[in-house]
Amino acid sequence: MPSRAFTAVRQKLSQALPAFLVDGPAAPAAVGAAASDAAAASFATLTKKLDYLDASDIRRVREAYRFADEAHLGQFRASGEPYITHPIAVAGLCADWKLDAQAIMAALMHDAMEDCGTSKIELIERFGAPTADLVDGLTKLDRLQFNTREESQAESFRKMLLAMARDVRVILVKLADRLHNMRTMAAVDAPKRSRIARETLEIYAPIAHRLGLNQTYRELQELSFEFMHPWRHAALSKALERARGHRRDIVERVQREVERAFREAGLAVQISGREKTLYSIYRKMDDKHLSFAQVSDLFGFRVVISTLPECYLALGVLHQLYKPLPGRFKDYIAIPKANGYQSLHTTLVSPLGTAVEFQIRTDSMNLVAEKGVAAHWLYKAHGGGDAQHLGALWLQSLLDIQDETRDSAEFLEHVKIDLFPDSVYVFTPMSKILALPRGATAVDFAYAIHSNVGDHCVGVKINGEAQALRTPLRSGDVVEIVTATGAKPNPAWLNFVSTGRARSRIRHYLKNMEVEESLALGEKLLAQAIRAEGLQLPAGDESDGAENAPLWQALLRWSGLRRREDLLTEVGLGKKIPAIVAKRLAGLLAERGVRPDALTLTMGRYGSESGLPARGTVVLDGSEGATMRLATCCRPVPGDAIVGYLGRGEGLMVHTAECGIGRRQLGRDSEAWITVEWSDAPVRQFETSVTVLLSNGKGVLAQVATAVSTAEADIVHIDMGEEHATETTELRLLLTVRDRLHLADVLRALKRAPPVLRATRIKP
Repeated sequence: MPSRAFTAVRQKLSQALPAFLVDGPAAPAAVGAAASDAAAASFATLTKKLDYLDASDIRRVREAYRFADEAHLGQFRASGEPYITHPIAVAGLCADWKLDAQAIMAALMHDAMEDCGTSKIELIERFGAPTADLVDGLTKLDRLQFNTREESQAESFRKMLLAMARDVRVILVKLADRLHNMRTMAAVDAPKRSRIARETLEIYAPIAHRLGLNQTYRELQELSFEFMHPWRHAALSKALERARGHRRDIVERVQREVERAFREAGLAVQISGREKTLYSIYRKMDDKHLSFAQVSDLFGFRVVISTLPECYLALGVLHQLYKPLPGRFKDYIAIPKANGYQSLHTTLVSPLGTAVEFQIRTDSMNLVAEKGVAAHWLYKAHGGGDAQHLGALWLQSLLDIQDETRDSAEFLEHVKIDLFPDSVYVFTPMSKILALPRGATAVDFAYAIHSNVGDHCVGVKINGEAQALRTPLRSGDVVEIVTATGAKPNPAWLNFVSTGRARSRIRHYLKNMEVEESLALGEKLLAQAIRAEGLQLPAGDESDGAENAPLWQALLRWSGLRRREDLLTEVGLGKKIPAIVAKRLAGLLAERGVRPDALTLTMGRYGSESGLPARGTVVLDGSEGATMRLATCCRPVPGDAIVGYLGRGEGLMVHTAECGIGRRQLGRDSEAWITVEWSDAPVRQFETSVTVLLSNGKGVLAQVATAVSTAEADIVHIDMGEEHATETTELRLLLTVRDRLHLADVLRALKRAPPVLRATRIKP
């Protein structure tokens, strides 16, 4: 039995909203966003919407309602209404999409875990695991500690989107929740309204569009625009109202003539007027720098017809009636949009010279166009197509991005990239169609096919012709990717890829490569540093784990890290100095009775002739990646005397021994310098800079290029500066050479060229 206090509060709520707390006669039905909140929140009204569920499901929904009602008892919204009005309104929106009982129950209880302290275990025991999982996917992570609100928000989005990838009902309920919040946001203070509206416009509206929920997408955009720019919204609204009055005669005349044309053709169609939303008008004015009077296509018509072949017949009827505008026809039936949208779009010139857009589609296409993935539940009873898989590829890509991205903000950045409104449609050589965002390149295409194809791509053929990987793709292109077994992702690709999948995969590969190389370098540096103490680095593999595990655990406790691999990686990145770690390790070994070996100590202490702290020698052969880099200030090549600087978190940076920049760093931080030397057999060529002074004349650049080519070198980049040409010009060439001797051959070849007055290597 409920307590007396519980009953008193319940009576107070009943006075505020009687129809909502009783199972008696339903309140009048809510109509649209402007309907009475009390009626929209009436559970009796919700029950009427659930007539597509069987009696047992309705009983479960009623139980979930009672649970949510008790959980939110005493809570009120900013408008002063009982909080439970919000979950019931969200459930009503889900019922309009004909979602199943589990989704309706989750909608009723979606704030129970977050706001009322209800545990997931309690929900599992009362309502089952599937419903509890839905509620958990909708729950934010406010109980966790984050450094900033942005970090908390990003992690909440990640949790919601991954739950959505596993079960699309999560995002459907979340979109219904956001839609009702936006409809009732007038009671919230202005700064919060603006923040929520911007978040809705950047995240939730694009997700609704990506999943084909066009009706929801348009309303979220409109409400966001109204709260973000109330003055602009009001001004445009008045202008559109005036235009509607001025153009009413045109619209009515066009509709009469179109209906008559279809009657004469013997086609049964439903024609409805369609008006551009205020936000889309505002975007068009802003993007194209137009005034309101210059926006011509404010109105359009939707033609819904019975069968697919009749869509094309209807198109013929319209084109016979009015002249089409060239380049304004789109066939989304033959090539659907990425979210499953299908329709024929054509723009015609009306009798008075105004542009009018027509959209032609079947009943089933119209259902999918408005409801998107939610059409699956609406569609089942009619035996329609399988709309459940709409957006499935994008949902799968969320899981792929999650596998490669552990940072929440980075994950959200990749998802935002993928929430694109426009697409280009390109073909594989086997005639399979892929939808990519506008501006996508061949690298995006390669990763859209498969991660391995992207990782190993080296070239592309577009429509049979070789092109650069950064070439933007256009609709209708036939794209063939050229791969090579030893190829690896290039960091420069991040400057031009457009899809979140490609960006996350490239970053993931580069991070893994950096960690692997840092681990190997760190183990090598620590082994050399401990050798300078007269000791050998203890093994850390499984075979010797029992013997050395306590030693490594003690060293890890001292370093504040969890794993041996993490410690070695930090040494390789320069975050921990090898000599200091080695001294601590030597102390731990001494406690266990391990004494320095005299021969090892002598070799370690006095094996270096460079004058730098003795830590052994790192050998470079050109196969090094992100953790070992050649400084661009001096660009060392094999044959140069070199030194290595182990920067904090930057890995090993190699300078020439005579580099002034390197010498200044040595003076500031001598502990970070280690000895490095070249391998006897480098595996690649190296870049170096050369300056060439030449006398101006016809064909001088060609003569310079010929001289470099004759010496078997390559020109990577030419810089001529911005000065006007005089009698002489100075060129800066970035060349690739094998070693210092090869560079000397190149300089001699350049000096022999007739126009060259001087050729020297650039030194800092």
